[in-house]
Amino acid sequence: MTGALSVLRFHLRRDRMMLFWWIAGNVLLYYSQAVSTDGLYPTQADLDKAAAGMADNAAFIAMAGPARALDTLGGQVAWQASAFGAIVAALMSMFLVGRHTRAEEETGRDELVRAAAIGRHAPLAATALVVLIADALMGALIAASLIAYGLPAAGSSALGLAAGLTGLVFGGVALIAVQLVESTRAAYGITGAVLGVAYALRAVGDVGNGALSWLSPIGWGQYLRPYADEQWWPLVLPVIAVVLLVLGAVALFDRRDIGSGVWPARPGPARGSLGSASALAWRLQRGSVIGWAVGLLLGGIAYGSIGDDVADLIGDSQFSQDVFTSAGGSIVDSFYATAAVMLSLIGAGFAIASVQRLRAEESSGFAETLLATALPRWRWVVAHLAVTVCGTLLVVLAGGVGMGLGFAMVTGDGSAVLRLTGATVPYAVPVLLLAAVAWLAYGIRSGWAAVGWLGLGFCFVVMMFGEVLQLPAWLMDVSPFRHLAQTPAEDFRLWPLVAVALVAVAAAAAGMVAMRRRDVVSA
Repeated sequence: MTGALSVLRFHLRRDRMMLFWWIAGNVLLYYSQAVSTDGLYPTQADLDKAAAGMADNAAFIAMAGPARALDTLGGQVAWQASAFGAIVAALMSMFLVGRHTRAEEETGRDELVRAAAIGRHAPLAATALVVLIADALMGALIAASLIAYGLPAAGSSALGLAAGLTGLVFGGVALIAVQLVESTRAAYGITGAVLGVAYALRAVGDVGNGALSWLSPIGWGQYLRPYADEQWWPLVLPVIAVVLLVLGAVALFDRRDIGSGVWPARPGPARGSLGSASALAWRLQRGSVIGWAVGLLLGGIAYGSIGDDVADLIGDSQFSQDVFTSAGGSIVDSFYATAAVMLSLIGAGFAIASVQRLRAEESSGFAETLLATALPRWRWVVAHLAVTVCGTLLVVLAGGVGMGLGFAMVTGDGSAVLRLTGATVPYAVPVLLLAAVAWLAYGIRSGWAAVGWLGLGFCFVVMMFGEVLQLPAWLMDVSPFRHLAQTPAEDFRLWPLVAVALVAVAAAAAGMVAMRRRDVVSA
């Protein structure tokens, strides 16, 4: 363990902005649920009506968790935020572990660090401490923000503990994964698969008799029953899991060489079958495209399964009615217009991550190797951007199809599939504009590729809190989603869509020019 604290200080200094955004984002997720639920259901009668409509909806339960104390503000916050907050905490832990372990070994930086006078286990211990500090801070701030809002301290503490401990469990899973395989991407795949199975077990268990939920770390957190007669003994389960996972990671670490995994990498075929830059770009990104498309399809089905009972769920609040009918259409159409924007914003995550794939290829040195051949730089770039554009269209389309299918299954209205899909597809254009902004920033400087996430965060804040925070109109108009017709609540308008598309093309062209004028830099 010699030198572990020095490595820890280095990690914390290096991660300070990354930790800030992850933790602030998850705290905002919980706090915004309290604010929005308070505004949506201002009276006890509104809460009672909403609880009656939500408690027996199997789709809602599968998506969010068991319905408890939904006639209280705290119960609504716990129900709406806990499952998704746990996923955010798990992803944060996964990326922290991958960044400080397998990625460091892949780039050779781990070897440089180990050349100093530090113990063999020091980097692993420092990584585990970073995850522990991040999850503990996240959980504490979630609890503190909700207590500050006026929710009961016991329930708020239970929510914070659930998020933090779930993050720690998946940090332990990631520690195991990085010992098993030789690449960061494969380790993320293993951890993501475990997270997906955990979410599915919780969903199936919550809809059924609850037995399968006890096999899921996400379910353990929800069994703390925040704001619904809290029970604390389930805290033992994640604590035991974390201890066992860390001990297992240490045991596996002792059985492998630095730079390798317990599972040796398989040699590739003697002759490659990829004959073009486009084929390689698709091969590298196809898993992401398929995963995001399936996720948006399921998310769309969840939205659509609400059917035409939107008015019952929204309640009698005049504020809520005004918000959802501001576009002038019916409350059902206005709700699905908002859902279409929300699904598109989620899909923007794929578009920006797809652009950042170029950054990953460049920093890892793979791009430099490719460009040393007869492959022109522009063809390498265009191949990846083509996957970004086509993948974005597919992902957004999947969200619209899912929403239409869910609505049709509940109401029997088959025409909703085409109508809601058609209403969602135009939102792919502002999503592509966000991707173009990320591409422009990357073209100017490879380290600026993350600027796209700031744009996505801004659009999300404008959509969720623009009216509540009374942001100036000119500032909200910066969001491209504000300029499109809110279909299906409003009639489709072509020219705003064309204008946003032209801005996206201009940004992409500027990014191409910038990319041609700078050097390709590997880490």
